[in-house]
Amino acid sequence: MRRLPRTQHFFALSSLLLAALAGTARAEDATAAAQPEDWSVHGQATYIWQTKPAFSAAYSGENSLSPSKEKSYSFTSTLFLGRRLGPDTELYFNPELVQGVPMSNLTGLGGPPNSELQKTAGAHPTVYRARLFVRHTWGLGGEREAVAGEANQLAGWQDKRRLVLTAGNFAASDVFDGNGQAHDGRTQFMNWALMTHGAWDYAADARGYSWGATLEYYHDDWALRAGRFMVPREPNGLPLDHAIFRHYGDQVELERGYTLGGQPGRWRVLAFRNVAVMGRFQDAIDGSRQNQAAPSMDAVRALHSKVGWGLSVEQAVAPEVGLFARWSRNDGRSEVYAFAEIDQAFSAGATLNGALWGRANDALGMAYARNGLSSVHREYLALGGYGFFVGDGRLDHYRPEQIFETYYRFGLPPVRGVDSAFSLGWQHIRNPGYNADRGPVNVYTARFHAEF
Repeated sequence: MRRLPRTQHFFALSSLLLAALAGTARAEDATAAAQPEDWSVHGQATYIWQTKPAFSAAYSGENSLSPSKEKSYSFTSTLFLGRRLGPDTELYFNPELVQGVPMSNLTGLGGPPNSELQKTAGAHPTVYRARLFVRHTWGLGGEREAVAGEANQLAGWQDKRRLVLTAGNFAASDVFDGNGQAHDGRTQFMNWALMTHGAWDYAADARGYSWGATLEYYHDDWALRAGRFMVPREPNGLPLDHAIFRHYGDQVELERGYTLGGQPGRWRVLAFRNVAVMGRFQDAIDGSRQNQAAPSMDAVRALHSKVGWGLSVEQAVAPEVGLFARWSRNDGRSEVYAFAEIDQAFSAGATLNGALWGRANDALGMAYARNGLSSVHREYLALGGYGFFVGDGRLDHYRPEQIFETYYRFGLPPVRGVDSAFSLGWQHIRNPGYNADRGPVNVYTARFHAEF
């Protein structure tokens, strides 16, 4: 892989410095958390650098992870603007900048190692609208609870029983599967298989965002939410299909908070259904036998649906120790349309707060993910088919992809209202791209994150 130009790193690091200096725009007093805000300004900047040594591979294909030594980086910077339009109505706008160079063009793994790297990432900085949405809340009574001011959330008060409508441009993962320990690659685990349900092919453009609407009902410790979002015009593409009543991604989720052994816990059950023009593996295989060629999705795409489910659990076992686990599965009949090339997934992990060893702003995370493919998906790859992310030209010895990730986050002293942290991480990946004839792969990470 070519050496990354120093000017690209200089741009990213300079932007981080500017973001830190901009922290003077906001210095928040903790006692004002419940004071209603009419507007808010927050921001974040994250730089992630990764490298992997060379690894052994019996063979490689078009979409293989390169067995050579590689480096990668990503830089994102986001401005979170919020404005209260009425007592119960809020407007949010998030311009975002992204720049990055992935390893092997982001191919070769079911779970890529950097969730900040988008499918459209490139060496030149790109600025775009990440979110533009309205949120309206209908209070339905019950106890009142304080809402702290943070990114895309104005400080104030809300009923524990309420109905919330969110509509506009945002990500499905902003509302669904809000796991508190493994959801944000900027501060937590970085692998795609740990940021959400691996088998949830959620509707989104190549940057991870979409247009749609969600409705949530909260009743004390229970929550029920449903939403519909636009899918891309083409699998993993950037332009969205505006025919949201013909081609769409639907999801519904039930959530319950509880206390176990005096410590808080929460479970969520998710179901989803995508309807779009996509290729099915069996159709491609049948076509390849007729044509005596490797299977391809290009000639077999038609209107199909993909369904799946996910279960998420998180549980504190002490004030400084939290555990989590996820299980997910989709029908495995159709190509990946918007997320990762995973049909079955299990992940589990733990996060330890640094207060255990006298550093309350630090954290240690450890997690394991196991990704799998359906039998027809395996056959498609074994016959020489290629997916968006994986495809070694053949698949003689299929094995589930296994990922172990750990990170240590060092909390840095606040500077002029800016909170920041530096992290070191390691990912060990066995059977990359579901291929036992390749790997294992080790990925080493350094990450800097700042927010105000």
